[in-house]
Amino acid sequence: MCGIVGIVSHSPVNQMLYDSLLLLQHRGQDAAGIATNSGHSFTMYKANGLVRDVFRTRNMRSLLGNSGIAQVRYPTAGSASSEEEAQPFYVNAPFGITLAHNGNLTNSEELKIELFNIDRRHINTSSDTEVLVNVLAHELQETTSGYALDPATLFNAVKKVHKRVRGSYAVVAQIAGYGLLGFRDPFGIRPMCIGFNETDKGAEYMLASESVALEGMGFRFLRDVMPGEAIFVDLDGKLYNQQCADNPTLNPCAFEYVYLARPDSVIDGVSVYAARLKMGEYLADKIRKELSSGDIDVVMPIPDSSRPAAIQLALKLNLEYREGFIKNRYIGRTFMMPGQAVRKKSVRQKLNAIGSEFKGKSVLLVDDSIVRGTTSREIVQMARESGARRVIFASAAPPVKYPNVYGIDMPTRAELIAYGRSTEEVCREITADALVYQELDAMERSISEVNPALKSFEASCFNGIYVTGDITPEYLARLEHARLNPKPQRDDIVRSQLNLNLAGTD
Repeated sequence: MCGIVGIVSHSPVNQMLYDSLLLLQHRGQDAAGIATNSGHSFTMYKANGLVRDVFRTRNMRSLLGNSGIAQVRYPTAGSASSEEEAQPFYVNAPFGITLAHNGNLTNSEELKIELFNIDRRHINTSSDTEVLVNVLAHELQETTSGYALDPATLFNAVKKVHKRVRGSYAVVAQIAGYGLLGFRDPFGIRPMCIGFNETDKGAEYMLASESVALEGMGFRFLRDVMPGEAIFVDLDGKLYNQQCADNPTLNPCAFEYVYLARPDSVIDGVSVYAARLKMGEYLADKIRKELSSGDIDVVMPIPDSSRPAAIQLALKLNLEYREGFIKNRYIGRTFMMPGQAVRKKSVRQKLNAIGSEFKGKSVLLVDDSIVRGTTSREIVQMARESGARRVIFASAAPPVKYPNVYGIDMPTRAELIAYGRSTEEVCREITADALVYQELDAMERSISEVNPALKSFEASCFNGIYVTGDITPEYLARLEHARLNPKPQRDDIVRSQLNLNLAGTD
């Protein structure tokens, strides 16, 4: 999961891109990058860290031009945290291209071999974004051989990219001196929308992962980019679009609505906030069937993304709603922490319990989901330490049982607490007195009732069904092996060499 943005404006875009990344910071805190285009020249700066820590005044001043792209990243399974992996990526031929993307290519290893042996292109990192920009560059080179670069040529190149690339991808790219290109995978797994702003000099356009970035920058939401569709905005602010996939279908990632997206965003016609309220209603129905509400004194959310569901659940069950945990907003999401020990420590730093709200009470804690269970277990223990008489845990999402291969960091079955365990066993693992999970069909109805046009979802982490149709047990086994046996990064290799050299001088 990452956040991407692209802007074509009639004024410098460096500040707009920076501010847009701040609005998308929740989508990744590992690295940030901006690339701008002035004439036929690119300027780019990227590094590991939060947006506010990556960019300094001197960096911003160097980012010249009225068009640009930007990205915030968190790494997926097996990927590196090296600054070399930060986006955007750049290739100088043909034309000069910078590209950033949100998602995960499921055939990146095969593409690397094709690029080297057939296309004669070299991949220097383990990032699938570098693979993607080279595939696009190759197809542009093939398509434009002897022809001018125009929207039709660009869209033909995207058609060929769709035929070669598998997985999830929402892409923003710049072609030096030409404009901004955006496209979305044929399954519409990762979100992307487009907005515009009318000025005295003409229209300005913005592509972004979430509508909140558009609105926060004063752009009017136009629509979502359709699955398989490509958008091109030239440097004069003229917009072109074309469907570039043969059989596109819309299968948005259900986890976007459960957890990933900001509640004030609208994704594929669905208000994230409204969907989470609906999840609370359906979860209330499940609790009413399985538990006696008379045994519950108070409902509390685990801040922040579960708050709408908890509010609606309490309302429907006619229970008191209280805030029992206060969140330190300067700690990153524990879901994204790289190790169990770090994640466990971070929970205590991130949340603090208000003891008076727990003492002597039977408490129903509502969270958006339970992935590894580390956070849930720590929270239950914190509630008990604060004096709770009974702790009931409820998840607004179904059990997460399967690896995600489309850009969310939940890759191995061994790390998923619900894999191979019953609800009762998970309840014991997190040390709760009772546990209630949302039903899968109820979660999907929570989304589709907000937008009835949505008929299917990418929900593989819940049901094990991978919509791209190319995920095999062997592929998942390779993912798990990569997770458990990460390749040493360049910094680690350099340190090892230095240590060997030093040891040899003794």
